[in-house]
Amino acid sequence: MSTLANNGAVAILALMLAGCAIGPKYVRPSAVSPAAFKELQPGDFPNTDGWKTGQPKDDAIRGNWWEVFHDVRLNELEDKVNISNQNIAAAAAAYSAAQATIKEARSQYFPTVTAGANITNLHLVIPAAGAVIGNTYTEYSLPLQASWEPDLWGRVRNTVKASTYAAQASAADLQNVRLAAQSALAADFYELRSQDSMQQVLNATVVSYAEALELNQSLYQSGLGSDEAVAQAETQLRAAQAQAASVGILRAQYEHAIALLIGEPASTFNLTVEPLKPNPPAIPFGVPAGLLERRPDIAAAERGMAQANAQIGIAKAAYYPNITLSASGGPESISITSLPSRFWSVGPALVETIFDGGLRKATVQQYKAAYDQTVANYRQTVLTAFQEVEDNLASIRILSQVSGQQDAAIDAAARTLEEATARYQGGLDPYLNVLAAQIILLNAQQTEVSFREQQMLASVGLIKALGGGWDASSLQETKCGANPCPAPSPNNPHSADR
Repeated sequence: MSTLANNGAVAILALMLAGCAIGPKYVRPSAVSPAAFKELQPGDFPNTDGWKTGQPKDDAIRGNWWEVFHDVRLNELEDKVNISNQNIAAAAAAYSAAQATIKEARSQYFPTVTAGANITNLHLVIPAAGAVIGNTYTEYSLPLQASWEPDLWGRVRNTVKASTYAAQASAADLQNVRLAAQSALAADFYELRSQDSMQQVLNATVVSYAEALELNQSLYQSGLGSDEAVAQAETQLRAAQAQAASVGILRAQYEHAIALLIGEPASTFNLTVEPLKPNPPAIPFGVPAGLLERRPDIAAAERGMAQANAQIGIAKAAYYPNITLSASGGPESISITSLPSRFWSVGPALVETIFDGGLRKATVQQYKAAYDQTVANYRQTVLTAFQEVEDNLASIRILSQVSGQQDAAIDAAARTLEEATARYQGGLDPYLNVLAAQIILLNAQQTEVSFREQQMLASVGLIKALGGGWDASSLQETKCGANPCPAPSPNNPHSADR
């Protein structure tokens, strides 16, 4: 009775001590957050598309962000990305594995119970009265064993925390992979449409050059032109035809890339030809501080810090003794048909490492260094995010200005070609002037297509850099066993308590 009381007292003491937890408390480290975007200065881009200062209840991109481009075909393709992209499927599987890891960690809160059946052959030799008596028999037992290690120093709790944070990071990684695939598809889509526009320009150029060749041939046959001019016009035409044919290479590659992103074989996927319709949307970019909550890669890096912080607590718990409560019991007998005997045992076991050659100290140092690494990675991710936003803001601002200037350049080049052609037909200038004007016009038209393409790509890049409508609050919906995972507090300026 006294033994049972002592064992009960030990168990109660263990439960009371279970509230102790070893390890640093996690608080999100600070990161640089500017007050305003540098490339977003009032007055730099009056009356231009693609800009929108965040308004109340409209300070972030929401929902299916690609729908702001108002392209039905792009919408259809983006829907397929979410369903069939294999990188997204792999990231989703990794997230499922991370959720299972939480359940594995939580299982350590509970005792382990095992049952078995033992059959043991025994032989006893007993000396008696100068003789040796031997006896062999078989022992049968059906033991039931249970063991439990109370979480005295928070090792299990920190393990659960680490697994929880890892699952949240995996959830953010999944969204980051999804955003990368979606933005890559939109970029490839607009690059393909730009090739269609380039094809349209070159096809029109080929027609124009063919007419110029016919004109020179007619002038030559009538004695008003020269064979040199005919040869020059033919050279110009053949070069334009070759350039027009080569556009198909890039278009095919973009089409194949889109097929890969939507999970379809490149051999069976086709997109109809349709020139680019530049329509950069108004993008609500909000304020720089909000970027920390809208970028999934920043959220993943932040959750990685929390995980590394919890692992420090796991390593520190190794300094303290482990107490294991175990019990076993069951029937046993030397007859399989009858098991009248009963046995049981119960008691605690305490294990403390006396000497380990500095193993535990080195392990703690290792995890502290790993935490410092995640802090540096987090801050670098934040800096990269601001760089990407500023890059795309600058691109949109500058391209919105130069696109209008390039349209004026095309008009001027067209007038120059008309004048040069008229002077050539009047016999005032050589045909070289016409060739030069043709080249200038074609280059201006190609540059205009390139500017429009860059404008659309910058719009896609800005939406991606702003997080594509995602928000870190969605991590609250990530389930950790039966309880919601904790979410990071927004914009906490403090560093972790080490």
